[in-house]
Amino acid sequence: MSFYGDLRFFLVLAAALVPAAVLGLRERSLKGYSFALSLLFIWLVYGGQPAQLLWLAGFYLLELHAVKGYLLLRRKFGRNSVIYGHFVALALAPLLLYKFSGLFGKSVFGFLGISYLSFKVLQVIIEIYDGVIKEMGGLELSSFLLLFPAISSGPIDRSRRFLADWHTVYSREEYRKLLGTGLQKIALGLFYKYALSQLFYQVMGRFAHRYRPLPLAGYGYSYGFYLFFDFAGYSLMAIGVSYILGIRTPENFDKPFLSVDMKDFWNRWHITLSHWFRDFLFSRFMMNAIRKKWFSSRLNGAAAGLVVNMLVMGLWHGFTGCYIAYGLYHGMLLALTEIYQKKSAFYKRNRDKGWYKALSWFVTLQLVMVGFLIFSGAMAEAGRAVLAKLI
Repeated sequence: MSFYGDLRFFLVLAAALVPAAVLGLRERSLKGYSFALSLLFIWLVYGGQPAQLLWLAGFYLLELHAVKGYLLLRRKFGRNSVIYGHFVALALAPLLLYKFSGLFGKSVFGFLGISYLSFKVLQVIIEIYDGVIKEMGGLELSSFLLLFPAISSGPIDRSRRFLADWHTVYSREEYRKLLGTGLQKIALGLFYKYALSQLFYQVMGRFAHRYRPLPLAGYGYSYGFYLFFDFAGYSLMAIGVSYILGIRTPENFDKPFLSVDMKDFWNRWHITLSHWFRDFLFSRFMMNAIRKKWFSSRLNGAAAGLVVNMLVMGLWHGFTGCYIAYGLYHGMLLALTEIYQKKSAFYKRNRDKGWYKALSWFVTLQLVMVGFLIFSGAMAEAGRAVLAKLI
């Protein structure tokens, strides 16, 4: 069984959501049932791969103790940066071990969803340091981390937003709306993932391993649309199931191919991930840059921060050339966009005009598709093929 990947999963899911709907419509709390359901699906999905289940259990126990331990030390010692740094490192350790060990053939902490769970833990520790989170019970943290609809590939929720929903007992009318919205999202997600993404996957196959300009462009476009409908479909189903469990998991995509510039694109594409990096990496980089005067101007600092931010995001996908290049590519595009929009009088005069928006959309779409071509590895393959012919 796999999450949103086979008939058995959907049959068990349908049966499991019926009691949730009954509880919600009867104005009962859903938090106990949703947690029990999460444990059940973790057992069903990961149980077929005992090594993954053990790594997940080890990760969970380590991070539970890390969060509870840091809460105690934060109350006792206040905003101690040394203690904070150690706990950030502890929270990141499983993910880094997984990434680095994978380079040598055998992954440590190799379980589906480790990246997304790591981001959740880091968010909690960072906000404990900031003083935003002052207490969190073990069941609350466990429910936040292990909510099964989004455990493997997101979307990435935030703990305070999640817990506000988790503790809410909805009125019948409120829950009826959640239930209806959830079912609509699941239906749309199924259509995206199993109809549209498969259509573009078939188109993509026709352009694969053809390295002339037009086939490469066709591959980049079809790969981009395939990736969107596959991941957006998955996200919609995860969000829809969460709604039925009373958790309004945030949206992950918002018509990204209508973006009019690269900043707009990253506010529409994989929203929960890009906003996580914005809030917990870029913003902190900028605060340090301003306080310690690393750059001659805030604009230069912002440009550098955007490159660093996207490079780390590329590395998060994997320590391979195509992912690193993808991160640097988008970092440079975002930095140039920031400089252009702040400095260009031409942009300021024309940004609200229809012709400029249309041109900006067209250019942005081409840049996005080049990025997908880099991400897919096809551009690197094309480069190697051309080089081999020259040699």
